Amino acid sequence: MSNVENLSPQIIRGIIKELHELANNPPEGIRVSINEADISDIQAFVEGPAGTPYAGGIFRIKLCLGKEFPVGPPKAYFMTKVFHPNVAKNGEICVNTLKKDWKPDLGIKHILLTIKCLLIVPNAESALNEEAGKLLLENYEEYSKRASMMTEIHAQNVKCSSKINRESCSEGPLPKKYASLSSQKSTSNIDKPKLLKDKKRTLKRL
Repeated sequence: MSNVENLSPQIIRGIIKELHELANNPPEGIRVSINEADISDIQAFVEGPAGTPYAGGIFRIKLCLGKEFPVGPPKAYFMTKVFHPNVAKNGEICVNTLKKDWKPDLGIKHILLTIKCLLIVPNAESALNEEAGKLLLENYEEYSKRASMMTEIHAQNVKCSSKINRESCSEGPLPKKYASLSSQKSTSNIDKPKLLKDKKRTLKRL
């Protein structure tokens, strides 16, 4: 539902300005999609950072600006299915930037960069997906396998209006336990359809 009528003209102008700046000068691995009909409904495409189970995927993100924005934080959702401790089954994202650490001057760019970095360093302490959070702490190899499987099935056929540069998060070096991991690709194009069918059957059982 559109929330434009609840936002002041000054706030709307600020949002439009920031979105056009992001479209013209996007952060690495992030592209915004501007909905001129409803500027309070912001969507973006975030590339899974290299060296993580999400590498090779493109994830569609949605930001919903409430009537309190920018005093209150927007709600953020993964529209692309993802296996991640801080993402609920309905796609809602839990991150401190959108909770207790929110500040009115952070801006949309900061939110999208934070979400991208969350793909690199998940936070099991504030898990919305308890199973993913438990695996992250107790069996990272299995967590990585599940996340990679979901990425391959749901995030590798996402269409984006413009090419996304393949760069990892610029917020800092990749932790060692994540740096050695990469998404596993099928070794043969012939086997890929069968492999995806097997993975979908596996996910249905999970």
